[in-house]
Amino acid sequence: MMPRVLLVVATILLSLIGLVVGFSASSIEAINLGNSVYSYVVKQAVLMVGGGLLAFLIARFLPYEKWLQGWCFPAAWLCIVALLLAVYFMGTSALGATRWIYFMGFSLQPSELAKIVFVIAAARIVYAYRNEFRDFRQTALVAFALVVLPLGFLFVTQSDMGTAIIVVMGVFAVMWVGEVPLKVLGPLFVVVVGIGALSLAGYRADRIAVWLDPWSDPYGLGRQSIRSLYALAEGGFFGVGIGNSREKFQYISEAENDFIFAIVGEELGMLGALAVVALFLVVLYAGLRIAHRAPDSFGAMMAGGLTVTLVVQAFLNIAVVTGLFPVTGKPLPFISSGGSSILASMLMVGLILSVSKGSNVLTPYERRRNDLNVIRVEHPARARASSATSDADSPGSKRRGAGKAAGRSFVRDTAFSLPGFAGKRRERRAEEDAAARADRRERAQRRARDSERGKR
Repeated sequence: MMPRVLLVVATILLSLIGLVVGFSASSIEAINLGNSVYSYVVKQAVLMVGGGLLAFLIARFLPYEKWLQGWCFPAAWLCIVALLLAVYFMGTSALGATRWIYFMGFSLQPSELAKIVFVIAAARIVYAYRNEFRDFRQTALVAFALVVLPLGFLFVTQSDMGTAIIVVMGVFAVMWVGEVPLKVLGPLFVVVVGIGALSLAGYRADRIAVWLDPWSDPYGLGRQSIRSLYALAEGGFFGVGIGNSREKFQYISEAENDFIFAIVGEELGMLGALAVVALFLVVLYAGLRIAHRAPDSFGAMMAGGLTVTLVVQAFLNIAVVTGLFPVTGKPLPFISSGGSSILASMLMVGLILSVSKGSNVLTPYERRRNDLNVIRVEHPARARASSATSDADSPGSKRRGAGKAAGRSFVRDTAFSLPGFAGKRRERRAEEDAAARADRRERAQRRARDSERGKR
């Protein structure tokens, strides 16, 4: 099955699971608030349909190259920066964090959309500096700016550890796909981990302590973690059945949002929970295959980074619910209730599909050529020999300097190098050399034909 079809099918199935389980999880809260029992699920269904339509329009009518050369990225960057600053100055606080903007009855969490813009920005920068990775100092500075600046901005403006982790993982994926040297990525990862450890202050330190021992505060910060473990235990292997959850009766706060995976495990059992995990693995596989088949390295970095961003958020949420990670407040993509999360997830799917659409425009030979980066390396002896031959063939022509002489060339693939996708380096290098030789022959034949036409 084609990767984009797999991605679409997995997205639809996850959304349907979100509607069914979300209806069950939100029904009690809706009744307590005096609303219709269908109020939450209708809102979520409208958002999913609208987000899916938006994803289709992006995949169909907005080529991903527009994010590299067009007006899309500057406009999105300005909007996101303005929204994040608006959160900092006039945002609304909830559950110990200030991350939302309320306007005319609607709420927006800009950090959900900021993830997309930060990843695309990283892909643009790595693509612009793709020929400079041999300069260790410049590469280190670029990588440091790509990772630390978004991390610091999110910490300062919103104290949002979860989004910072997700963005950093997405940016690391972009740099890995863009073949930033490991000697840069390794130390940078250590620096980021150190910054994250030093930033654990205030309520974050409390959350770490409660994560290590949730029963130390069973009626406070540890309540959510304890009740989610109860829900997973009650579900067993096959679950208690759809609509039969007990923990949704206000035992788990925000059961339809951040902790909806606990309701999935309770009502659908371990079988249903593993099915959700498998669907996110399908999303990961399909997105990485699309990145591997991208027409150029920018498309590969964009698709790979967005895929990793989406899947990392999903597994971060699952890790929180199962007690493997401190509470971060990040929703489960496609399943949790929340307009910002649903729209951001659908936007990422649409952008990944736009890269998949672009891969069908070019022939396999053209796609391979677009992923190659041809670099000239001059050898003094061969340069002198080539220059002498050129003088003998063209009497009276000016002697070209060694810097412009034809020398040894090698071709380096800049698109993708993840294990399992890159293949054998030697075979790949041979294919690239063959493509370069074919290109040189084609140019020589074209010049010969043009010369013959000129003589006629």
